[in-house]
Amino acid sequence: MQTRSLLRKVVGLLIACAIVLPGVGALAQGTGDVIALPAVDPLAVTGDVLTAGSSTVAPLSERIAERFRDDGYAGNITIDVIGSGAGFERFCTNAETDIANASRPIKDSELEACRGNGREPIEFRVGTDGVAVVMSQANDFATDVTLEELGLIFSTAETWADVRAEWPAEPIQRFIPGTDSGTFDFFVEVVFAKDEAPILSAANLQLSEDDNVLVQGVLGSPYAVGFFGYAYYAENADRLKVLSLNGVEPSEETVQSFVYPLARPLFMYSTATIMAEKPQVAAFINYYLTVVDDEIESVGYFPASNEALNGARQAWLDAVGG
Repeated sequence: MQTRSLLRKVVGLLIACAIVLPGVGALAQGTGDVIALPAVDPLAVTGDVLTAGSSTVAPLSERIAERFRDDGYAGNITIDVIGSGAGFERFCTNAETDIANASRPIKDSELEACRGNGREPIEFRVGTDGVAVVMSQANDFATDVTLEELGLIFSTAETWADVRAEWPAEPIQRFIPGTDSGTFDFFVEVVFAKDEAPILSAANLQLSEDDNVLVQGVLGSPYAVGFFGYAYYAENADRLKVLSLNGVEPSEETVQSFVYPLARPLFMYSTATIMAEKPQVAAFINYYLTVVDDEIESVGYFPASNEALNGARQAWLDAVGG
């Protein structure tokens, strides 16, 4: 007992002096410091991990799961792409997944459902996205729109000329995420003040939870328009063009600073109980938060701020009693 007490005092002193020991979590002392999590050896991790949710978060989770396996993890990591809302349903209402991937914060109703099943969700911020409003590169008239015009494009405007008189009098073809998608929820919140009726009553509207289906739809006509996570635009930047909003184009600078109007955080959710009962889940989240900044830009998203990522790492330490 005396040895443990002495160790805690020594570690506390080192943390206070901003010295970070390998495998010891330490609170950041300034904006440039990071919280260090205990090292994870994927070779030593056993058991499967079941995740479900956002199609936006999925490419990032898939990349990190691939790296986890490349580093020696031999189990299975399932990443079901069903939308943030459906992901929270499986995590909270059905209590059947280990992790919920989400492109929006958890709603009060979902939190209540989780607690009804004895689950107290912990939020882990993993990155930042800018929802991209896109058209085919065959489109030769639209480059920038205001938020007011964006609302018209995805609601009452029947033709492009209804948005701007100098644009073609061609019907607008709309391709958007399904209503279970966090991207849909976020877009409706920003553009329509949380009222989904205008967008769902728009003509020539096609919805899909699969962002690749939306990409193909937009590519089908110079008069088509859609929106989805920036990674899907980045993957198809040679065929798509992204619209600026209020004169601001999505970029690392404008998204990280939230100057771009459709910038948003990306999350994972789990619980301390799940992480205790399934150490492989705790190990994967630890690994995720440790390497995410190495992978996130190659996928097409942008890092969270040091403060936000430190908050996620501290939440992991708190969950495991670190």
